[in-house]
Amino acid sequence: MKNIKKAAHLLIGCAMAAGISSCTGSNTNSGNTSTAKTNTSPDSLQDYVNHRINIYETVKLTTNLNELSVNERKILPLLIQAAQIMDELFWKQTYPERDSLLNTIRDEKTKSFVRINYGPWDRLNGDKPFVAGIGPKPEGATFYPAGMTKESIEKADLKDKFNAYSVIRKDASGKLNVVPYHVLFATELQQASSLLKQAALLADDPGLKKYLNLRSEALVTDNYTASDYAWLDMKNNGLDIIIGPIENYEDKMFNARTSYESYVLVKDKVWSKRLAKYVSLLPELQKGLPVAEKYKKEAPGTDSELNAYDVVYYAGDCNAGSKTIAVNLPNDEIIQQKKGTRRSQLKNAMKAKFDKILLPIAKELIDKDQQQYIKFDAFFSNVMFHEVAHGLGIKKTISGKGFVKEALKEQYSWLEEGKADILGLYMVTGLLKKGELTGDIKDFYTTFMAGILRSVRFGASSAHGKANMQCFNYFKEKGAFIRTSEGTYKVDFDKFATAMNGLSNLIITLQGNGDYNAVAKVQKEKALIPAELQSDLDKLSKKGIPVDILFEQGADVLGVK
Repeated sequence: MKNIKKAAHLLIGCAMAAGISSCTGSNTNSGNTSTAKTNTSPDSLQDYVNHRINIYETVKLTTNLNELSVNERKILPLLIQAAQIMDELFWKQTYPERDSLLNTIRDEKTKSFVRINYGPWDRLNGDKPFVAGIGPKPEGATFYPAGMTKESIEKADLKDKFNAYSVIRKDASGKLNVVPYHVLFATELQQASSLLKQAALLADDPGLKKYLNLRSEALVTDNYTASDYAWLDMKNNGLDIIIGPIENYEDKMFNARTSYESYVLVKDKVWSKRLAKYVSLLPELQKGLPVAEKYKKEAPGTDSELNAYDVVYYAGDCNAGSKTIAVNLPNDEIIQQKKGTRRSQLKNAMKAKFDKILLPIAKELIDKDQQQYIKFDAFFSNVMFHEVAHGLGIKKTISGKGFVKEALKEQYSWLEEGKADILGLYMVTGLLKKGELTGDIKDFYTTFMAGILRSVRFGASSAHGKANMQCFNYFKEKGAFIRTSEGTYKVDFDKFATAMNGLSNLIITLQGNGDYNAVAKVQKEKALIPAELQSDLDKLSKKGIPVDILFEQGADVLGVK
């Protein structure tokens, strides 16, 4: 036993040497690592893992291959192989000592939980450590030297210090250097690039062929702009792959560095055609935002697309913790303003979450008289317009502090997700009034309320979790819902609309002002789970309702090996 404990402590030293150092918040139910029973295994907090591993429901990712051409079936395995390389790179960014750690763990459930979380911290419970001897999760992952404080990095004299596609490292003399990803991960990126080029040779669609070739170059140069534009220009492709270092969520120190991920997608052309009209309505919706004129002068790009897909492979960042069910890219603000974005609805994953998580939550926590309003079409629209709403609002501060993302640093992601949530609902409300969307507003509001109760379970380490905590607390203060004597939630539809406009105003104003301290204060005071809500969330766990989903996925699952 002593040897195993010693090994665990040695691992911590190895991880720290690789650049690991600090921590973040807390969330849902579950046991406390400090109260683990004395008879637990020395290499894991066994009771905790046994409980928490059951929060996930496994879902098989498939699609109708009959809709694909012969060449598309040949391309799919190549795209999946490239995605698997992104998965390995994400491990190197989050916990490079994976294999050493897994070799010290005897319990198979703990090993599985490490793989699910891409490390020994529970992503859906405030990054709580669940392996004995492991300290808090580092705020900067492996992007910065171990032990360096945020302040010392800010003061460091380095050119291009916060380049999204680089890390900061110390050389043998202790001097700090910025190391580009394409240098640090040269071997893996060359392999992924080669796979994309092979796929491009097989691609029949000119747009897909161009994108794959440009993305293959981008991976080995860290210059993604041309491939982002080519991706937006694709219109008739049946297959798609989102691949590369994209989101900033893992860098909780500065929200500067990007993490590797990939989605392999098969387009649902029928659903995509239905969605095409909504992007053209963005300018009109921007003008009507419930905020002062100076915060809504920007014109959102309208060369954007709304598409529906079956996702057949998740890798890296998007597969860690809560699984993404819709994507709005590129993240580059300049491209967004000039060209727009593509909003990709991951329909099969979305349906799985609705059936296995949202419906059971609604049956437990939504008032019986309003459960009739919980509908998949409303859930799909709420999620879809969340992604569209990333294009609304403000990208540049009115205070001369540059882009909102730069001004708010690590506070940006959670507030931006909150903006997309609430402006998505604002869009639904406006489109229903204009007759551009069909349905009952009660469906959308009640399903949105159930969606809040679903997403707050992602916890304080998740940008989406924080966003939903803020929304819950704001709506509660405004009387947008009540908690009944039976412990269920009942929407007040009139006050819900009023609260929606009020929160929209608050978030856009915070973003437009670029006031970092004000946003940090809101996060500290409002992005938290009240005790009463926590008690209600505990009921969901006791009922065995999953928090999120895992995927059975790959070429063998699809039958395209």
